[in-house]
Amino acid sequence: MLIPLIAQFFYSEIDSSFFGASIVTIIFGTLFFLSNLDHDKKLNLQQAFLLTALSWLSIAIFGSLPFVFSSIEFTFTNAFFESMSGITTTGSTIISNLEEMPRGILLWRALLQWLGGIGIIVMAITLMPIMNVGGMQLFKISNNDSSEKILPKSKEIALRLIYIYSGLTLFCAISYKILGMNFFDSLTHSMTTIATGGFSNYNESIAFFNSFSIEISAMIFIILGSIPFIAYIKFLSGNKKIFFSDIQIKSFLKIIIISISILFVYLIVSDSEQISLRSIFFNVISILTGTGYVNAQFDNWGGFPLILFLGLMFIGGCAGSTTCGIKIFRLQILYSFISNQLKKIIYPNAILVMKYDQNPVDNKFIASIISFIYMYFVIFFIITALLSLTGLDFITSISGAATSISNVGPGLGSIIGPNGNFSSLPDISKWILSLGMILGRLELFAILVLFLPSFWRN
Repeated sequence: MLIPLIAQFFYSEIDSSFFGASIVTIIFGTLFFLSNLDHDKKLNLQQAFLLTALSWLSIAIFGSLPFVFSSIEFTFTNAFFESMSGITTTGSTIISNLEEMPRGILLWRALLQWLGGIGIIVMAITLMPIMNVGGMQLFKISNNDSSEKILPKSKEIALRLIYIYSGLTLFCAISYKILGMNFFDSLTHSMTTIATGGFSNYNESIAFFNSFSIEISAMIFIILGSIPFIAYIKFLSGNKKIFFSDIQIKSFLKIIIISISILFVYLIVSDSEQISLRSIFFNVISILTGTGYVNAQFDNWGGFPLILFLGLMFIGGCAGSTTCGIKIFRLQILYSFISNQLKKIIYPNAILVMKYDQNPVDNKFIASIISFIYMYFVIFFIITALLSLTGLDFITSISGAATSISNVGPGLGSIIGPNGNFSSLPDISKWILSLGMILGRLELFAILVLFLPSFWRN
């Protein structure tokens, strides 16, 4: 909170928002620290799950304080929604006049997304494989390491990830500055681009700059933030072909190309006036990765593009990146599983071994992934139903549920679409969406398992 406080001094926008919020946070942090000085720092599995969930929740709560203490008069509901949207890199906003916001608040929103981006990368690569969440155990650093041995290695890898993430952010900021953004915009947009978060300083999002070169730069760095960050570590360790050989990355790029081709053909066949390869490329990449930047009113393209974008929201990017959604590797394994089942019907006596990236996959992994996808859609429909009960229309309810659980940002329709925001929604809807954001960001089971009595008894 000291960083936006410095920005307030620099831009002569001093108020009590960050000073008051930092004092409250320091007091609580100090009390937590002092109360645990004499306690053993080793965590069992239950405590690890609880710490993970409460860490993200507490960051969202304390991250909302600058909004509450600011002169803009945020309600706590709006402040918490904006903070949760930031730290989960969702990008949904309740602010309707971004151009009039103080620079400190705009910088804080970008910082929240940047921290959320590196937080989920470190979690996905070091913690979730140990916690066996939704098939993430496939990405264990070493299958022979126990949770006790993995900790020092996790710290080393986390440091490398932070260096890589910070480096990409710096290159993105320099790129934006060279291509025409001012210093402040290039800094904040670079943080929300690499985090695939999508918070912008303008209501028109990236379209405000009306620059093809800025949009190309954004697409490049969005893709760089959407591929597995463990690939960067492997590349720096000597595996120079990793970006061409990783099956997640290859499938991710194929989905982008296929989606762009389908949308382009549809707009030509439908004789649409909205044909613009620039807009198609940008919005497909932005929606698939959950970034949420927009450069066109894609809700005017017709019914099919909305269905396509809804599907892309669910897919998401690669595991171990800043993106959310179901993830590419789960869809790959599901495809292999269905393919194997069909082959068993044709060849009932055949012995078929499922593999992922040349490694055998056992039934435990398959069950974990199928149950994750099943629960993903069950929770999506529950959130949709709850939103409709609060009085929202069908398009707003279904796209709001999708955008929250997939951490995308803009929804569909006139209210929360690419040119709307979430400010007019009832408070209860914002709390439901906030719950969807943290469920989607922490891979569902990391939250749901906390409510099982048997988990605590074991």
